[in-house]
Amino acid sequence: MFDPSRILILAPHTDDGELGCGATIAKFASLGKEVFYAAFCLCSKSLPSAFPANTLEIECKRATSVLGVPASRLILFNYEVRELPQSRQKILEELLKLNKDIHPEMVLLPAVSDIHQDHQAIHHEAIRAFKNITFAGYELPWNNYSFHTNFFVRISDDELDKKIASLKAYDSQSQKNYMKEGFIRSLATVRGIQANSKFAEAFEVYRWIV
Repeated sequence: MFDPSRILILAPHTDDGELGCGATIAKFASLGKEVFYAAFCLCSKSLPSAFPANTLEIECKRATSVLGVPASRLILFNYEVRELPQSRQKILEELLKLNKDIHPEMVLLPAVSDIHQDHQAIHHEAIRAFKNITFAGYELPWNNYSFHTNFFVRISDDELDKKIASLKAYDSQSQKNYMKEGFIRSLATVRGIQANSKFAEAFEVYRWIV
């Protein structure tokens, strides 16, 4: 049975990891796993004008803490949003360093079908950086035109509640429809039915090593 002790979450933007696998992060953290979270864009240019430039950095620290990720395992880069494809070599070097420093046994990242250019850059460079490691793509339905649900993590009410609470930490993003509690619960319910559970999160497996 595969039982990773060190898991790395790759988030092109702050909040991607919480949206795609927040309840799974909470589950791993509650089981005593070492969960690391690396976000590449702090997205200051995308903020509503009323918010300070460091808002998403503060919100990400608060959100990941809710999920059980300690500050020492949160890695924040400051690449420009929507410009990751132009920095692919540098991002690859960052990812290779994360691999060397963390030695993750599982990597969770945006799905290969994700149409956002930043998400694509992280996915493709991570494939190159993390060889011989189990990794799977998390689900962001508004960006995924094709998503193969071949791996599910059953989640509890408490883990789903933590995911929702972590997303509420992103006050600057609350206007977006995919941040709404009703949507998060509905998707978890659908995936739960597919996994014979009350709630679940779905992933797409690219490499599975036991």
